[in-house]
Amino acid sequence: MPYTAEISRTNPGCFIFLVDQSASMSDPIGSGEAVQQRAQVVSDAINRLLTELSVKCAKEEGVRDYFHVAVIGYGHNQVGSAFTGALAGRDLVPLSEIANNPARLESRMKKVPDGAGGLVETTVQFPVWMDPVTNGGTPMTRALGYADSLVARWVDEHPGGFPPIVLNLTDGESTDGDPTSAAIGLASHATADGSVLLFNLHVSGAGGTPVTFPDSEAELPDTYSRLLFHMSSVLPSHMRSYAASQGHRVSETTRGFVYNADITSIVEFLDIGTRATELR
Repeated sequence: MPYTAEISRTNPGCFIFLVDQSASMSDPIGSGEAVQQRAQVVSDAINRLLTELSVKCAKEEGVRDYFHVAVIGYGHNQVGSAFTGALAGRDLVPLSEIANNPARLESRMKKVPDGAGGLVETTVQFPVWMDPVTNGGTPMTRALGYADSLVARWVDEHPGGFPPIVLNLTDGESTDGDPTSAAIGLASHATADGSVLLFNLHVSGAGGTPVTFPDSEAELPDTYSRLLFHMSSVLPSHMRSYAASQGHRVSETTRGFVYNADITSIVEFLDIGTRATELR
């Protein structure tokens, strides 16, 4: 069975987030009081996920390096590390180093249960590793090529491990050519446990219902959405099971793809797409 390799400190997993930082990511998402900049929503979601991963992998002696993580930004005709602070310029970083090196802590307001059935606002410390950036075009083909080089090295060094997972979050079409061949090349790398997984999320401010984890292109509205669908890997069985437990309709051909994503489905996409097998 593919995608069943145990994840451990000697056989860690690998997550690569590709984040569109083009000018259009400054456009709004959400409605009413919840309207935010797309880039802000995506960076908040990734920062929150890095915190959750660190907590999940924390033991008495500290955070265990079950995963190495890269956050790669692409926009303004450049592609590279989106980490800020002490990790600036670095690609794949062991999770313990990420946990110990947020660029800063921000005070955020959060609603928590008050013990009497209601909610009360309180201030929490929110670790930040990446900031929202919005500038220039969408060099997605180059971003996938950048991920390809990281993945090739990782697979060479971890030939028996769980394959790398690449999660691409974008709001527009590639401005440096058709990314299909770059996506196929990326997903052609494999460990003994299966091929590299590439999941895609399209952020939108258009409103309407998001198309989440489809198993065919039938509900997709245009050529671009179908292109992203075909670039996306089929979800492994443990991720399908988790998606189903979260209320999604799944089948054996369900793909790691969300189109016309809203704020909630961005968080769900990251949660499902980084769902690990057993940690040891």
